Amino acid sequence: MNSLPLNGKKTTLVIIGAIASLTLGLGECGSAPGTPQDVNSTKKVSKKIKKSTSLDSNRKDSSSTGKSAKPQTALTGQLITYTRSVIGNGRQLDSIRRAYRKVDTIQNIAYRAFITVNRKDLHYFRVGDTVMIPSVLSPNLTDYSIFPSEYHAADSIPKLIMVSNAWQSYACYEYGKLIRFAACNSGEERKATFPGKYALNWRHILRRSSLNSSWILPYTWNFHLQAGSAFHQFDMPGRPVSHSCIRQFRDDARWLFYWGEGAVRDSLKRRYIPFSGTPVIILDMFDFSRKKGGPWWDIKDNSFKIALPDNPLGTEEAWIPISQVPSSVRGGLQNKERYIAAEDTLRARGIIRDGVKLRASIQYSKKKKPAVPGAVPSPVPQPKPSN
Repeated sequence: MNSLPLNGKKTTLVIIGAIASLTLGLGECGSAPGTPQDVNSTKKVSKKIKKSTSLDSNRKDSSSTGKSAKPQTALTGQLITYTRSVIGNGRQLDSIRRAYRKVDTIQNIAYRAFITVNRKDLHYFRVGDTVMIPSVLSPNLTDYSIFPSEYHAADSIPKLIMVSNAWQSYACYEYGKLIRFAACNSGEERKATFPGKYALNWRHILRRSSLNSSWILPYTWNFHLQAGSAFHQFDMPGRPVSHSCIRQFRDDARWLFYWGEGAVRDSLKRRYIPFSGTPVIILDMFDFSRKKGGPWWDIKDNSFKIALPDNPLGTEEAWIPISQVPSSVRGGLQNKERYIAAEDTLRARGIIRDGVKLRASIQYSKKKKPAVPGAVPSPVPQPKPSN
């Protein structure tokens, strides 16, 4: 057995045997900004952030007791293979929950590796679900990246965020060097996160959704002012489910919150200067014809890398359909004609599939009717939170 220093203590874990038996039973089978992703890098957070941790959407697992396991650690660049399996029964599901349970939000190697590889949080797994099991549990989540470690076309760009809807993940680069790889869940098909060039604008440590004030969104980074699209922490069911936003696990959302740089305001009208914050390039679209999982189910090991554009900052600005912009802010749109033409453009390019009807952005909180004196108000139906 090896020992790993966690939280200043040498903690002996036993995971190699647990994962081996788990695999056979199934049958088929946090870093500081500016540094590579590493579990030993820690960041002091403000008291304000610490108070917000009770809002973490990662739920405690009912089976969090039991023997823990010992991760086999990876050297950077080491080949990591993936085994695709199906959870056959409740006992196998409990084994997975025990082996990869969440023990510590920052330094739990097994939990962070497993949910990143699967793009899905532990409490969303059910009997019959497919799981991807990595051969190595690495504290450096960049070891699981489908983005290249060196992006030479970005060598002159101080900070850059590359997002893949298709692969439900994103990468952060500094001068072309990969320093962060993270899973994400982006917009559902009728409220998609459309490809193109964006940039970070403003951030808010604990945001209430403009669509529905009951949706609490920790570590929000807005990247489209009018559509309200943003990176933030929220539940991660392993599929594109949001209202054009990019959901993240809490550790990733917190890291990005401090690492990213917002837009500059002009000196006269104090308006955000377009594309002056950290560039965000969304590369592609998720294959919504696929009813389960994603392409990460189909790769064998971490040697697979996706291709990136030769000129990232030359990427065309994203086309945002006007239906995705709340009516209350449409009057202030610059180049409104582009928003009006966007849906037809996206359909002509095959980005919006035939027969798919987009859902308009509705501010549900403002749809509540004022109470009539002496009357008992009827409940207003609320949609399932997806932003």
